[in-house]
Amino acid sequence: MADLQKKVAFITGAAHGQGRAVALALAKEGTHIVAFDLAKPLAYPGYKLGSESELESLQREVEALGVGCLTVQGDVRRNDDVKQAVDAAVADFGRIDILFNNAGICAYGLAHELPEEEWDAMLDINLKGAWLVAKHVIPVMIRQKSGVIINNSSIAGLRGMNRLSHYAASKWGLVGLTKSWAIELAPHNIRVNSIHPTGVNTPMNDGLAELEGTTTQAIAERSAGNLLPVPWVEPEDVSAMVLYLVSDGARYITGSQFVLDAGLLTR
Repeated sequence: MADLQKKVAFITGAAHGQGRAVALALAKEGTHIVAFDLAKPLAYPGYKLGSESELESLQREVEALGVGCLTVQGDVRRNDDVKQAVDAAVADFGRIDILFNNAGICAYGLAHELPEEEWDAMLDINLKGAWLVAKHVIPVMIRQKSGVIINNSSIAGLRGMNRLSHYAASKWGLVGLTKSWAIELAPHNIRVNSIHPTGVNTPMNDGLAELEGTTTQAIAERSAGNLLPVPWVEPEDVSAMVLYLVSDGARYITGSQFVLDAGLLTR
């Protein structure tokens, strides 16, 4: 897509999974990448997250495509980490055209049994983190008088899910942010949309299976139950949707929710 060449994308949770797939898809279209990731383990949810080595390999892959790549380790919950990353992006590339708010965690637990610290971690990473990153990126886009923000929600942001109330609450919150930001930012030619995948074939599935003492296939079937005969969609399916929404082909689309659910919500 010619309209994506020489643009700059800031992607959170970029080391692996959906974030990495979107980074590589955009890089193939000529977009410079700012890859932001914690790149270290967390006590909660306890499964393997992105790593420093994955960030390093992502940088090599992106640069091999002939575009720039800035990798930054940081926590979306920490204002200083986010500010420093955004400042570094502007210093290196001069602008930020695309924000993909992707960093997030998932874990199971009945609402009345959740420890307060687990509720806080889920909401802080999935929801507060998206707001905090946007808080620093939006002023850059306002100065440019252009930009696109994509919030990576979930089907859980459009329905309830058993043993995932804290996850669903965080993902529903992203819809509220999306619609509110779309209203606030339209005068500045900034578009904001959210995407809502069903289960995606990423390392998170393996981590959840290990925590639950079951198989990755069982996790996919439990959390999805897709209408089409697939246990999940692929990260590349997500990146294809993101590519469209950040392109000029979607120039009049804002404040909307885009479902990639293999028919789950229809079921």
